[in-house]
Amino acid sequence: MLSGFAPLLRLAPVRALTQETLLRMEPETAHGATIAALRLGLVPGQQAADPMELRTRFLGLDLANPVGMAAGFDKNGEVADPLARLGFGLVEIGTVTPRPQDGNPRPRLFRLVSAGGVINRMGFNNDGHEAVFARLQGLKIGAALGVNIGANKTSPDFVADYVAGVRRFAGLADYLTVNISSPNTPGLRDLQAGEALARLLGAVLAARAQAEKRVPVLLKLAPDLDEAGMDAIAAVIAPTDLDGLIISNTTISREPVAGLPHAEEAGGLSGKPLFRLATQRLAQMRQRVGDLPIVGVGGIHSAETALAKIEAGADVVQLYSALVFGGLDLLASIKRGLAQAARQAGVATIGELSGRRAEAWARGEG
Repeated sequence: MLSGFAPLLRLAPVRALTQETLLRMEPETAHGATIAALRLGLVPGQQAADPMELRTRFLGLDLANPVGMAAGFDKNGEVADPLARLGFGLVEIGTVTPRPQDGNPRPRLFRLVSAGGVINRMGFNNDGHEAVFARLQGLKIGAALGVNIGANKTSPDFVADYVAGVRRFAGLADYLTVNISSPNTPGLRDLQAGEALARLLGAVLAARAQAEKRVPVLLKLAPDLDEAGMDAIAAVIAPTDLDGLIISNTTISREPVAGLPHAEEAGGLSGKPLFRLATQRLAQMRQRVGDLPIVGVGGIHSAETALAKIEAGADVVQLYSALVFGGLDLLASIKRGLAQAARQAGVATIGELSGRRAEAWARGEG
């Protein structure tokens, strides 16, 4: 999706695909080249094992580290294994919809370089359930594999699409993410409210109960919820056996980037400008849901911001947009910084620091 992910290709032994060349390409063309380089094994994997301080237990899974690739990069499940070999502790592919769809018209992707932000209105462009299932079937990777499921734009019943996603991928995913928070499918975010959310979760979790194995199910929320909206969501999920939350998706707010080139483009804003809002919402939901597992995502761009997510209440974290500007060196830097933070705090694993500053972040004082 993002041309700026090109920095990782400086690691590849392909002179034609330099960082500078890719950044001059049309964004999606450059992204396609990045996916191709990963698929062909042109990007070397991580050599050393992760520090013991990064070991993480999440959703019943033993992870080498708590840093994941967020959904959106590998929409079609093409490079889950190469991403795991690069050193991600969890890899989330998708969003995948029942039927293939092209997404929204181009241009639909914009970089806000001075702010370290990205705006996209991709619109769940993907190859559909059957093609992605065929790629993932039988695949074993050295990380937790998540499948992010969504609804087709023209579907007459969004809930039925999510149920279809559970039925298709429950047998091969380590966890599923129900993505109802993208701003780029009209009406999708309406599923975050009251009765609509109750109906959705009832259907999705019933479908999960019928699967051969009990796959964990996470719900991905928007950062644009207000206090009342978060209260309502917490009330709906409390009596269910939902396994966790992902907080958050992109924002429709433009306050952090007002006046910058491309700031008025429609779509969701991610990257550095999202960090404070997404982290505050994370902490606020942590206060509402007790010890329910939470994935913190949105604006992570350094070891310090990854640690802040954990301290705000995240059990694991995901990133994507920051790699546009920092390259894959950022992944290693974040993991080194988290391990060092655990040592400095005198704890055995970084997870022991989860939530220790949730109250401050919830008040907006992080």
